[in-house]
Amino acid sequence: MIEMSSRIPLPYTSKILELFKNPKNIGPMEDATIVATAGSPACGDMIKLYLKIKRIDHNDIVEKASFESFGCAANIAAASIVTEMIKGKSLENAWKITWKDVADELGGLPPIKYHCSILAVGALKRAIRAYYDKIKEKPKWLPKELTIEEKQTMEEEEMIKKIYKKFMYLANKP
Repeated sequence: MIEMSSRIPLPYTSKILELFKNPKNIGPMEDATIVATAGSPACGDMIKLYLKIKRIDHNDIVEKASFESFGCAANIAAASIVTEMIKGKSLENAWKITWKDVADELGGLPPIKYHCSILAVGALKRAIRAYYDKIKEKPKWLPKELTIEEKQTMEEEEMIKKIYKKFMYLANKP
């Protein structure tokens, strides 16, 4: 008996497929000013974002950006496009990038993959917050409250921890 796969191919744009096959700015950065991670390897989607930041005339500018990704095509494409979108921008302007901006830049994402652009922007916002924590500054434009992307990233990470914990309990149950 022949079994058919129940998986339906996702309708990825040509831009997502291109960035998946040929990601831009991939790999660790030895001289990064700050590194931030979002996601969980337990769910298969994780992004580590590296930023090299240079201060020019009281503006913090993203001089270089790179990433490492563990995940699907949409996750790799989202991380790749974020690094392209922020190069040369001030951290204030980079902060304004939303998950929707990333999805739009990719030509759209299937709804089931929105979390990939949320993780990419979550990693970016974590990196920016970590940078200002590191240099002990709080710019006026940086909100005290977490953004929607930061909250959703944390919720996804917490959900994965709970699922993983339950899985490990069941796997080790006699």
